[in-house]
Amino acid sequence: MGIETQWGRIAPDGTVYVKTRDGERVVGSWQAGSLEDGLAHFVRRYEDLATEVGLLETRFASGTASPSTTLVAAKRLRESLPTANVVGDLDALDSRLSQLIDAAAAKREEEREARRLAAHQATEAKRALVEQAEELAQSTQWKKAGDRLREIADQWREIKGADRKAEAELWKRFAAARSEFNRRRGEYFSRLEQERKDIIARKEKLIAEAESLAQSSDWTTAGNRFRTLMTEWKNAGHVNRDTESALWQRFRAAQETFYSRRAEALAQRDEEQRANQAAREALLAEAETVDVNGDPDALQTKLRDLQRRWAQIGRAPRDVSADLDKRFDTLVARIRNAIDEQRRAAAVSSSPLVIRLRESVAKLERKIDRARQAGRTAEVDQLEAQLATQREWLARTLHH
Repeated sequence: MGIETQWGRIAPDGTVYVKTRDGERVVGSWQAGSLEDGLAHFVRRYEDLATEVGLLETRFASGTASPSTTLVAAKRLRESLPTANVVGDLDALDSRLSQLIDAAAAKREEEREARRLAAHQATEAKRALVEQAEELAQSTQWKKAGDRLREIADQWREIKGADRKAEAELWKRFAAARSEFNRRRGEYFSRLEQERKDIIARKEKLIAEAESLAQSSDWTTAGNRFRTLMTEWKNAGHVNRDTESALWQRFRAAQETFYSRRAEALAQRDEEQRANQAAREALLAEAETVDVNGDPDALQTKLRDLQRRWAQIGRAPRDVSADLDKRFDTLVARIRNAIDEQRRAAAVSSSPLVIRLRESVAKLERKIDRARQAGRTAEVDQLEAQLATQREWLARTLHH
């Protein structure tokens, strides 16, 4: 006689059956011992299968097993139930596995949707970074934009889960934007470097000219050129502080050398001109004491000596030079006029007419003296009238 339970039975010949909603089916044969042991063996196999199902449920519920893994395992177990060599409530296991499959499938779809959403969000986040990078590609705020592009690259790496195809296209755009910015920045700093070299070259040229002018003694021309050089220096542009300072020190040193030399020379010139002023004033004082009534030849010699000595004295200060020259010219004219007057008078005095007139005047003066002594009054009056006429003629002759 066999043994029968709720979920199966074992026949007297050792054949084991399991009961399902579709009826009985043979799950095995037991010949190794008692029928009780045989039925118990197939029950234990069911319990092992139920334990496996339970573990799968627990791991899924706790999250230690992914929905996909759970789904694959649950389907495998469910597909094995119709041929499982066990005795137990297979319909209950089928129901549990069906629920687990549905839950795992739902969870997997939920996770897929979450991943799709995350991928979309990650993609959009990277798209926003790319758009910002493309704006920065045209920026001229080189440091700020360059720092931000590096931050964008770091943020890009931190964003995970973006759609790979979209991410690849976005990365191309980001790389292109970064390359464009780097190209423009490189060109800008290349231009700056060339401008820096040009500015240095211009200032080196100005320094060379300034150093050459520093030894010039053409104070007016060199001084004017230094003022022009200073204007050109200011208009030449600027480089970094250290280089600019070094260039300026060299230019300034040349300026100071020139202006120091000029100041010394002008001070010496002023001292010499003051000495010349004193010498000219002394010579003027000497010229003012010359007796213009002396011998004309001696006066002429004295005049030439004064003029020679005046010419040998260097220039006086500008503010008194013209006045001193005017005073000297006045004295020279005074002496020369005196010489001319005396020579003219001497020439007139030696003429025959003057001699005759003087003899006539002397003769009339003697006659007047004799007539006055003799008491011839009328004759005296007549002779004095003649004398007055002769004296007038003599005076006119002497003055012409």
